[in-house]
Amino acid sequence: MKKFPENFMLGASTAAHQVEGNNIHSDYWAQEQMEHSSFVEPSLDAVDHYHHYEEDIRLMAEAGLNAYRFSIEWARIEPEEGKFDIEELEHYRKVIRCCRANGIEPVVTLLHFTSPRWLIEKGGWEAESTVTYFARYCAYVVIQLGEELNYVCTINEANMGLQVAAIGRRYMQQMQKQAAEQKNGGSAEKEGTAAEKLEGSVQVGLNMESLLKRQKAVEEENIQVFGTANPQIFVSSRTPEGDLLVMRAHEAARDAMKAIRPDLKIGLTLSLHDIQAQPGGEKAAEKEWEEEFRHYLPFIRNDDFLGVQNYTRTLMGADGSLPAPEGAELTQMNYEFYPEALEHVIRKVAEEFQGELLVTENGIATADDTRRVEFIRRALQGVQACIQDGIPVKGYMHWSLLDNFEWQKGFSMMFGLIAVDRKTRTRYPKPSLAYLGSWRQA
Repeated sequence: MKKFPENFMLGASTAAHQVEGNNIHSDYWAQEQMEHSSFVEPSLDAVDHYHHYEEDIRLMAEAGLNAYRFSIEWARIEPEEGKFDIEELEHYRKVIRCCRANGIEPVVTLLHFTSPRWLIEKGGWEAESTVTYFARYCAYVVIQLGEELNYVCTINEANMGLQVAAIGRRYMQQMQKQAAEQKNGGSAEKEGTAAEKLEGSVQVGLNMESLLKRQKAVEEENIQVFGTANPQIFVSSRTPEGDLLVMRAHEAARDAMKAIRPDLKIGLTLSLHDIQAQPGGEKAAEKEWEEEFRHYLPFIRNDDFLGVQNYTRTLMGADGSLPAPEGAELTQMNYEFYPEALEHVIRKVAEEFQGELLVTENGIATADDTRRVEFIRRALQGVQACIQDGIPVKGYMHWSLLDNFEWQKGFSMMFGLIAVDRKTRTRYPKPSLAYLGSWRQA
């Protein structure tokens, strides 16, 4: 194994809502408590990283890691519109300083899917006012904490809304096709199976079948909770206008933070698949990459870095995405086990984005840690090949540090380098944690 140099950021990632617990002022917390929730279970205490961050960061350092990407929770910092909670802000200052004390570079994300409930009540991620609200929040954080940071991601997977919209369209088309086949006397795939296959094509934990079956009941409950039948949370199906609004929120936040700390390195992260055209699928693949990446370039050209987030590949035929090849190994998330995807995506991104690249998420949901080790081995070999060819990859942060709350799928997806007994809060580092750390020069 060729080790990464000492200044390469090698670490792991988490998101506040997925690990901290009791994020009671957020939109997701409200949705989890609903009678007709699409979440299989609520987050509750999650894995209590809020109170165990010192132990978790120490375990990273002991394994040889030197970077930690985590998120600051907007709903904690600004639980009511315009009212900032200094105690919560000081909590994150302690997390940052704990990282520094353990020789770990903090890479902070300011929005990782969850938003304050009040923001959604005001129109959420389709409302023009969100651009101003988000920039104000980001500026406040940097005024308070900016001197202690070098890297900030404004928004996690800024393209996720369009990906959710696409999977929703594909799901409805598939159901319509199956209904027509049944009407004509043919056999149809079970609805749950179809939903699972489509869920495996988007890099976030969704329950499409539950979402659509309960739609009317959910809309009625949404009116009670958020004041609207269709609350525009960050991972709602995004309109083209909403997609651009997210980009303008990023630009406004970046510019506001740069005015305070001009030397702060600022970027966003994108969910990117290794899109591979199959015979006849060349045009579809090009269109997919345009939607997933290329049309964002005008909004990120002035960024200092781009966070690349990849888990698998997508095969494209003439009519769109294809299922994983027959007999392919699948993860718990129904993704194809394909660690080579990361290298392919980095190379493709670097053709058009000229700034630094950070791998801010890459990983695998599996109960078999030997497969995680193998995934890491092959993914990091690809990263090193990119670096050898002159591509400015400055870091790799594995998803995830801890087994955690995988959104609508609950706690069943095992992404972590560390297992957690949620009753006792006991941490159990897996062999993959030490293996990842072994790739860095001491």
